[in-house]
Amino acid sequence: MSYKIIVDSCGELTEEMKASECFETASLEIDVEDYHIVDDETFDQTDFLRRVAASPVSPKSSCPSPERYMEGYRCPADHVYAVTLSAELSGSYNSAVLGKNLYHEEYGEKDIYVFNSRSASIGETLIALKIAECEEKGMEFAQVIETVEEYIKGQHTYFVLETLDTLRKNGRLKGVKAVVATALNIKPVMGSTPEGTIVQLGQARGVKKALAKMTEEIMKDLKDPGRKILAVSHCNCRERAEYVRDTLMKKAEFRDTLILDTAGISSMYAADGGVIVVV
Repeated sequence: MSYKIIVDSCGELTEEMKASECFETASLEIDVEDYHIVDDETFDQTDFLRRVAASPVSPKSSCPSPERYMEGYRCPADHVYAVTLSAELSGSYNSAVLGKNLYHEEYGEKDIYVFNSRSASIGETLIALKIAECEEKGMEFAQVIETVEEYIKGQHTYFVLETLDTLRKNGRLKGVKAVVATALNIKPVMGSTPEGTIVQLGQARGVKKALAKMTEEIMKDLKDPGRKILAVSHCNCRERAEYVRDTLMKKAEFRDTLILDTAGISSMYAADGGVIVVV
């Protein structure tokens, strides 16, 4: 059976995934004041970060339309999956579901399923890779769904950012009550809830100490690391990503590791210097 996996552009694709016909990106879009950006292969992170730094207002994003998802579902593959960033953080999931309903109304029945990642960025990458792994094993459509939904339940997302301004201004920090003492260089350690919302796990003075604190939080939650991929995405700070990876690899043996630079939407929220870990 053939399959297609559509990942919204908050999820980064590896070079191997980009070269494969099994993966496709549904692009979100970003506006920095009056400058419009499509989050696809043309995204220029350096130019984007420069524009954000120079702008007095926070950038805004918009999710792929239901029609965009519907067109993706029209591929000849027997099984089609969509992976979106957390439904608690974006309308991408609802758009993908609506696109599925539109497809069924116009073209009839087909095996299509939309996964709410309850994560973002490289968390979506891991979910897409898990779907492909299940398909390559020859699992039936329903079994793939069940297996991947269980995988999502066991996935944890953590991050440390230089600034939470974009998340805060765009309403993504609902329920996070801690006040960050910017003047004291206090950096919060953030994570995801099982529902896909954002929660503060701790804090430390300075990014280096916050990254170390994040690795401690990860180790507290970590189970069966030998069966997991340690995935790290970063916004223009590979050294920090490598520090986190190397620190965790000294404490546990993972099935594999993966480091990717953030694409457009993840760069927007992570901001220059942000690090995201999913395991």
